[in-house]
Amino acid sequence: MRWSQKWQVMAVLTVGILIGLGVASWRRFDVPAIFASGGPAVQPKKGPPKAKAGVKTYKGQFDGIVNRTVQDSVPSWPVPVRAKPGSPNVIFIVLDDVGFGQLGCFGGQCKTPNLDRLAKNGLRYNNMHTTALCSPTRSSILTGRNHHKNNMACITELSTGFPGYNGRIPFENGFISEILQRFGYATFVVGKWHLTPDEEMNMGATKVRWPLGRGFERFYGFLGGDTHQYYPDLVSDNTPVSPPKTPEQGYHLTDDITEKSIGYIRDLRAVTPDKPFFLYYAPGAMHAPHHVPKEWIARHKGKFNMGWDKAREIILANQIKLGVVPEGTKLPPRNEEVKAWDKCTAKEKQLYSYMMEIFAGFLEHTDDRIGRLITYLEETKQLDNTLIMVISDNGASAEGGPNGVLCEGSFFNGVQETVDFIWKNKDRLGTPNSFNHYPFGWTMAGCTPFKKWKRETHLGGIRDPFIVHWPKGIKEKNAIRSQYAHAIDLVPTVLDVCGITPPKAIGGITQSAFDGVSFKHTFNDAKAKSKRPTQYYEMFGYRAIYHDGWTAVSPHLPFGTPIDEKVLAKSKWELYNTDQDFSQFEDLAAKFPARVKMMEEIWWAEAAKNNVLPLDGRSTLRMIEPRPQITPGRSSYEYFPGGAPVSHTVAAPTINRSFKITAEIDTGAKGAEGVIIAHGGNFGGWSLYAKDGKLHYAYNWLGIEHYDLVSSVDLPRGKSTVGLQFMKTGKAKFGAGGVAILSINGKSVATKVLPKTVPTIYWPHNEGLTCGYDDLTPVTSAYQSPFRFTGVIHRAVVTVNGPAGPMPKRKVPQ
Repeated sequence: MRWSQKWQVMAVLTVGILIGLGVASWRRFDVPAIFASGGPAVQPKKGPPKAKAGVKTYKGQFDGIVNRTVQDSVPSWPVPVRAKPGSPNVIFIVLDDVGFGQLGCFGGQCKTPNLDRLAKNGLRYNNMHTTALCSPTRSSILTGRNHHKNNMACITELSTGFPGYNGRIPFENGFISEILQRFGYATFVVGKWHLTPDEEMNMGATKVRWPLGRGFERFYGFLGGDTHQYYPDLVSDNTPVSPPKTPEQGYHLTDDITEKSIGYIRDLRAVTPDKPFFLYYAPGAMHAPHHVPKEWIARHKGKFNMGWDKAREIILANQIKLGVVPEGTKLPPRNEEVKAWDKCTAKEKQLYSYMMEIFAGFLEHTDDRIGRLITYLEETKQLDNTLIMVISDNGASAEGGPNGVLCEGSFFNGVQETVDFIWKNKDRLGTPNSFNHYPFGWTMAGCTPFKKWKRETHLGGIRDPFIVHWPKGIKEKNAIRSQYAHAIDLVPTVLDVCGITPPKAIGGITQSAFDGVSFKHTFNDAKAKSKRPTQYYEMFGYRAIYHDGWTAVSPHLPFGTPIDEKVLAKSKWELYNTDQDFSQFEDLAAKFPARVKMMEEIWWAEAAKNNVLPLDGRSTLRMIEPRPQITPGRSSYEYFPGGAPVSHTVAAPTINRSFKITAEIDTGAKGAEGVIIAHGGNFGGWSLYAKDGKLHYAYNWLGIEHYDLVSSVDLPRGKSTVGLQFMKTGKAKFGAGGVAILSINGKSVATKVLPKTVPTIYWPHNEGLTCGYDDLTPVTSAYQSPFRFTGVIHRAVVTVNGPAGPMPKRKVPQ
């Protein structure tokens, strides 16, 4: 039988079957309804048929009937999860390193008209607290649990192998995104994440602790603690991506994430006009680098010439006038680390003022982009029923040191840049060719009226600006709330607002209880009592405890030194009546020794409950703590061209050791140029590359010194093996110098002494190792990134002296 005949027979049979089914079904179905609905998915007129005896029916979530044929069965679709009608959208705006006294609506000297607008139409809380550091606070904001219970005692880059410290948020501590998603919300995150273990921020690691693994449906931002604002290391969902534009084309990260946020909401509304969303909007601002176009800096020219001492007085007066600080609040003495403004030289004053102008421009620029998001919500009639909470993750940052820095990487490598060096590079500040931070005199001013700053548990580090805006749910406008609250309280408050009972399990994992409590009852009652009687604090060994209106603080000095029992025995506690002494001006420890002892005992009890022990006073030394790796320790690393950047935690570890690079390349008949292999960026790292017919090796020491090797002979055409060997000869434990030897086909073609090397981490730290190109910022000014190799790289091998990152042997206390 021919195919044409077969098709004819099949067509006839099909028509016959359809006619038969139609006749058999005629009396059971409403035919006009079938045609009106476009198909036969119509309920029977006489109700569902009864299941025949002896035929299996399905129970449980499926409440229809399944029999041998569809005619005797009744369908039942799973009901889509929908939020309660009228549920508000929720936006968390998490600023970075913004002190209590920096926003305009909190008395600051920076211009923040859009955040001021939210405050004017909402509430300002002047008694909101964080953990004093970014990752710990962000973990609390998103889970409602204390940071040590989240295993996030510190930033993920400084994790250690103890409960409370290992940087892995337990799955029994569900994120608000995981909860709201299950109750019909869309969930988005843009900007800074910083909640994934450092060793899992790479393409070979599990993604269960990336945003999409913790309940967010869309992510666009960066995984680490900070990033270049002009050349960010971006991830879209689970995939590394390049910035869509260059700085010359007008690119800036805050612009990018704002437009992405609006795009996410627009995409959602095109499909479902009523589905509420949760947006976690976390710009890299105001963390270093303080990057902003020069026109935003120019708006603040000369504004900070009065210096940080006078600025504190001005800010406090503004705060009292606004009502965010009580009348009679006293200004504590200048932090002992900070030089009096009057003692600064004319050059220092000019430089320091300009660095503050950059910060102010950066903050105003960020505020403007937040205004862009607010305007979009208003234009689309979504603003009134959107609950917006604005918070900073900790106090202002002192990581610029006394002089500020051209590159923050200097701070993390233990190097203090000189005023003369920064002055020579003054025009680079705020531009793509910097990673700048202001001096900590301005940090102190930004934390007015408190003492200390980020990383420390005096109020300068832990009490932060907080704004709540929700026109539909909050009656009073432009009001102050003074109830004691903490970052762990945000999740319980949102669930209270949304009428959601926390699920007992998420993904089959039983959930832990919240440490936070709702403060929704304060929205429309200024006199409502705080539900939080006690809250502990710990950061780098600095301790504090709040209890019933009193606060005790035990600073660990000097900062960054290890803690042992002798140190603990010498540690002292300060005592403040926080209800009456807003700025922690008067230490009452000598007057009330019994209360001090009681407060210390409460701290130790809270520490035991929250995985705070063992205390660890070390700071950046934790960065080199050995951690478990995806593969066992090895001494040889093989790379191929074109792949994603390999993060510094899993890349060949070339810091503080001898190493060798060997690459098999083919330059073809006409020769080739470009990067063969590189690690780091424009403020620290190395690059092996070909240019102008020569083989080159560039070593960048923190952007301060540059060492270059150039081959004495031309790079041959066709196939060859090129390499660089570094032999450490210095005695220093960290950053020792050595000898670098450049080679072609096994022959030395250049030798140079490198007097010192990067001691801790290449910078920008998140640019990683690349083969065949130099990602984002270039290691050397001899080329522009990505400077892709135009020939063929068969492979590149980095061999290091000894296995990298061996896990320490388990020590059992005697």
